[in-house]
Amino acid sequence: MAHILVVDDEQDILETLPDVLNRWGHTASIARNGVEGLKIYKSRPIDFVITDIKMPEMDGLELLTQIQEIDKKAMVIFLTGYPSLDSAINAMRAGAYDYLVKPVNLDELKLRIERGIERLEHLKALPLLRGLNWALLVSIPLWLVLGIILAKLLR
Repeated sequence: MAHILVVDDEQDILETLPDVLNRWGHTASIARNGVEGLKIYKSRPIDFVITDIKMPEMDGLELLTQIQEIDKKAMVIFLTGYPSLDSAINAMRAGAYDYLVKPVNLDELKLRIERGIERLEHLKALPLLRGLNWALLVSIPLWLVLGIILAKLLR
């Protein structure tokens, strides 16, 4: 299904969340901080990043900023044990896909990941649909001209 990078400085999260993601059919990688997470993100294709906000060396918001320099459409879900309205607003303004509070409700996380995967599929299909629209716009006048020529020839 999806390759998900889990970035958190809490050992419990790094031990349990990848197992849960694997049971759901995803592949999981882990990183202990934003610096390590960014290296992993650059080294292999990642569909989703699930990251803590507060971490040593590089926090989740800085990680998001660095990831978006690589891919503006990156899907990042923030997890935090210190929820606040300000941190939620900052995360969403920075371009996060979603924001969840620890301890994580696994059903809610699964739903958010599934919706995110659907969104990724739609984003991947968008250039193809745009190309088809242009092909139709170009081909309709061509077929009209050919139809007129054919009608004149058949008279």
